[in-house]
Amino acid sequence: MENLRQFWAIVIEVWKEGLLGIDIGRVVVAVFIFVGFLLIRRLFAKLVINRLNAITKRTKTRLDDDALEVLQEPVSFIPVVLGVFFTAKYLPLTSQMQLIADRIVRSLIVLVIFWSLVRLISPLSILFRQLENILTTTIVDWLIKAVKIIFVFIAAATILEIWGIKIGPILAGLGLLGVAVALGAQDLFKNLISGILIIAERRFNIGDWVRVEAVVEGTVESIGLRSTLVRRFDKAPVHVPNSKLSDNSVINFSSMTHRRIYWIIGVEYRTTVEQLRQIRDRIEQYIMASEEFTKPPEVPMFVRIDRFSDSSIDIMVYCFTKTTEWGEWLQIKEKLAYEIKEIVEDEGTAFAFPSQSVYVEAVPSDQVEIFIPPST
Repeated sequence: MENLRQFWAIVIEVWKEGLLGIDIGRVVVAVFIFVGFLLIRRLFAKLVINRLNAITKRTKTRLDDDALEVLQEPVSFIPVVLGVFFTAKYLPLTSQMQLIADRIVRSLIVLVIFWSLVRLISPLSILFRQLENILTTTIVDWLIKAVKIIFVFIAAATILEIWGIKIGPILAGLGLLGVAVALGAQDLFKNLISGILIIAERRFNIGDWVRVEAVVEGTVESIGLRSTLVRRFDKAPVHVPNSKLSDNSVINFSSMTHRRIYWIIGVEYRTTVEQLRQIRDRIEQYIMASEEFTKPPEVPMFVRIDRFSDSSIDIMVYCFTKTTEWGEWLQIKEKLAYEIKEIVEDEGTAFAFPSQSVYVEAVPSDQVEIFIPPST
């Protein structure tokens, strides 16, 4: 009987001392408090969101509806913070443990606040988009990313301050580290600065067709901090360092106002002067009459007898189409080719092809005569 009393006394002692000197009963209740807040998490978020949704529906703008949609996850995390707070308040913690619990609660509050701010940047980016009239789309995208990074940095600094860690010495140490990294990562910073210059100079935008001699030709898909993604016409992606795009000449075909056709057409030397005049005039008339070509003085346009080549009389055709779209330009060029062929054939001449004639003025007198035996 005495042993049973001793065992019961041990059970009571363990129950009272429990975890970290806290009564196990209180620990169990505290766990139920925290779990209870976790269980009402979705219900709480639904009630709050529905209430706010009823308010936002009364407004005409779509901005508050988008903002409310992205705030659902941060709002659903609020019961977790409340659960930690009430659990800590219920438990009889020591002063040191109470200080840690208080710092945890404050850190979670900072997390919810800046989590919400970072999430709000996406729907509020419509305000930044108004700057696209002054800045490029890529710079605006970088500006939005920079604002998010600033918020994350402020949140991290605030949490460090809550835990008694001074941010000043850390920044000073990062400054020294940055100098060391800069010395060893000159190419990285060169590409970064080149990317900024590319955007500032507006050399090209996303979606433009560009060509850099001996580097790449294709469509720009993204402009990053270090490199630019250009997708070639065979659909292969090419990550080009920004320094190569900044230091080399870049041809931006998407910025063309017109698209050029430049041909040298060779006709046979037997073509008469009158035939040449008719061919030249009819080609010029076709171009001037067509609505698909841009006319002088907006752009230069020439159809001229250009030169006497080795095996042809060359006619130069130099003109510009109104469209800059490659497929449409090919169709216009094809129709012009059909027309020129019909004109040349109608005028009774033909296109020349490379040839070489050898003229022999006399046979050398000392050449051996070839003997041909008589037929039998």
